[in-house]
Amino acid sequence: MRPTIAPGYAGCMRQEPYGHTPGTPLRIAIVSMHTSPADRPGKGDAGGLNVLVLESAMALAGRGNHVDVFTRSVGAPHAHSLAPGVTLYALETGGGIVRKHELPNLADAFGDQLQRAALAATDPYDVIHAHYWLSGLAVLPVSLSLGIPIVQTFHTLAEEKNRRLADGDRPEPERRLLTERYLASEVDAIAAVSRAEIDVLCDGVGAPAERVWLVPPAVDTTVFHPAPVSSREAVRARLGVRADDGLVVCVGRVQAAKGQDLAVRMLPHLPGAVLVLAGDATPGSERYLESLHDLARELGVAYRVRHIGSLERPALAQLLDAADVVVVPSRTESFGLVPLEAAASGTPVVAARVGGLMESVIDGETGVLVDGRDPAEWAEAVGAILDDVDLQLELGLAGRRAASRRDWQDVAHELEDVYRATAAARAL
Repeated sequence: MRPTIAPGYAGCMRQEPYGHTPGTPLRIAIVSMHTSPADRPGKGDAGGLNVLVLESAMALAGRGNHVDVFTRSVGAPHAHSLAPGVTLYALETGGGIVRKHELPNLADAFGDQLQRAALAATDPYDVIHAHYWLSGLAVLPVSLSLGIPIVQTFHTLAEEKNRRLADGDRPEPERRLLTERYLASEVDAIAAVSRAEIDVLCDGVGAPAERVWLVPPAVDTTVFHPAPVSSREAVRARLGVRADDGLVVCVGRVQAAKGQDLAVRMLPHLPGAVLVLAGDATPGSERYLESLHDLARELGVAYRVRHIGSLERPALAQLLDAADVVVVPSRTESFGLVPLEAAASGTPVVAARVGGLMESVIDGETGVLVDGRDPAEWAEAVGAILDDVDLQLELGLAGRRAASRRDWQDVAHELEDVYRATAAARAL
């Protein structure tokens, strides 16, 4: 799949750029200030962003590029190799462990440390790729000071999150809204993860369409794939799931935006199903996790809910393979890696018809998209799959085919196109 540049507003025709031109290896600085790509997804603030940063960095290095990844250390600064050609630098910026909403106050200090590291490097970086708005806030001044092109990936946008808040959820602050709009207008390029994100960027955030590229993530099908029946049976046995139970899995950080409460609310309509929630509570969302347990007790389904916390990638792959259905009831998603990972595992997905989920799930082919948040309607969609083994197999096989069409080498190839085009434009 070739990268796409969006030359206009949402719904317009999108043209294909020139093909990839081989060149000398690039020196790339990837920045993820608020969370380390080495952190386990589903734990703390780690999620799909961490997977994307790590996998794309390794794939870029695998193509001969030099990749340095910068994140914030909560203790002493350190550096270590993540993979051949990929070094992680954890920069000390003071403050120790801080809440996510306090991190903007450390952006200047982080940027100063990054600039020192860039100046100390043997050779200059060809490009800086900032992930999430906090990274852009920290490194845009570095880009301007050192004359290094900057590519921004937002992952989530406050404009969209604030449109789809859960009851009682705190809206994203004005500072974030203003910063995202400023970054969108000032960075050299934006690598968006979905067409849905491009629509928000161009229509809501004011990004110049000619600077926006579409680079969707991929999935590692050597990790996520159908396993032998014995593996599925072993996973289900460990979870206390009987052979005739329907195993429904919901993966992600536990927070209101991910909508796990909807997964619990649909259980009374699915008497033969067990729900497994995989993921830890995001810092600040501990009460939401408690409310899920309270809700399960109130609905009389607590004995059919398992909360198992976050998992390492191999264990997550086993769980997704063992599931009969994976549900993704998020209120908003720029893309959503879990549906891709489930598809690669041969497991059907039922997801909310929002944002990038409309691209990571092919409705009626690899899963089902559900409008709205009515638990009965969600249960109907899930139940239709649980009750039809042939449909499960059909959706699972189609998902496996869809997931195998794209890998992280494709992502790296496309990012190289973005980086080289951005550097060439800056040189004019």
